[in-house]
Amino acid sequence: MPDEKKGKKTEIEKISEKEFEARVIELAEKGMTSEKIGEALRQQGIHPKEYRKISRILKEKNLYHSPEIKNMQEKLDRVTAHKEKHIQDKRAMRERERIFSLLRKQKEYHKLI
Repeated sequence: MPDEKKGKKTEIEKISEKEFEARVIELAEKGMTSEKIGEALRQQGIHPKEYRKISRILKEKNLYHSPEIKNMQEKLDRVTAHKEKHIQDKRAMRERERIFSLLRKQKEYHKLI
């Protein structure tokens, strides 16, 4: 079985800087982080390295949200749900406190508190 990924080359689509910014903003409004926006654009055949940084575009439009904070918040929600279900789980309680502390530090670093 030949490897299908090696044989395929995606065609890189050339668009203007304004169109690139419009697509980035459109994807950001759907709730995607800058990392996911870059992946989505590559799947569409647009190579993000040829344009300005996605995170800078989002910061200019006040749409930037740190992916670390979003991921930590999701993890905190999962651990909290587990802790509510398993009341005697001491490790989950400690993990919840640890993640909450990290999240607070990240928010302070990004000036969200």
